[in-house]
Amino acid sequence: MAGRRVALKPIEWAKIAERVPEAQKPKFLAFRAKSDSYLRRMNANPENPPQIDWAYYKKTVPIPGMVDTFQKQYESLTIPYPPDTVSSQIDAQEQQIKKDIEAFKAASNSKIAKYQKDIEFYRGLLPYDQMTLEDFRDAHPEMALDPINNPKNWPLNEYLEDKPSSDVSTSSKGH
Repeated sequence: MAGRRVALKPIEWAKIAERVPEAQKPKFLAFRAKSDSYLRRMNANPENPPQIDWAYYKKTVPIPGMVDTFQKQYESLTIPYPPDTVSSQIDAQEQQIKKDIEAFKAASNSKIAKYQKDIEFYRGLLPYDQMTLEDFRDAHPEMALDPINNPKNWPLNEYLEDKPSSDVSTSSKGH
């Protein structure tokens, strides 16, 4: 009966510890201690079971054939290991997550570039307390008041645009 030790990938605890928030450090350390104790217990056992001295038992057991029967059964014993059916799914999921991460990084980098451009725009502006109305209009044309090209009576126009105008109708009832 040949033993089989399950091959494990080494866990990179330092890389994991870098990503754990400070509030979660105690739970992370408890998990690491539990994992290490499990690994120590697993490695404490030998890879193959100890060899049985069948000749000694044949001499000491008085029933003929009993030790031979046990020896045949013991040597024919095989412990089935379940087939690995999920590693390919995990690998596929890992590849998908890597693609998602790269897409997120690309989107984040484009947002960062846009925000850097906005920061440079605002740094190039005059301070608002030193701006004139013309400077503000030049910097923010969508927000500035423009009485020539886009006249408004703020806030009256917004109030009137929301409500339809109604004609005052004369009623037949007199007061």
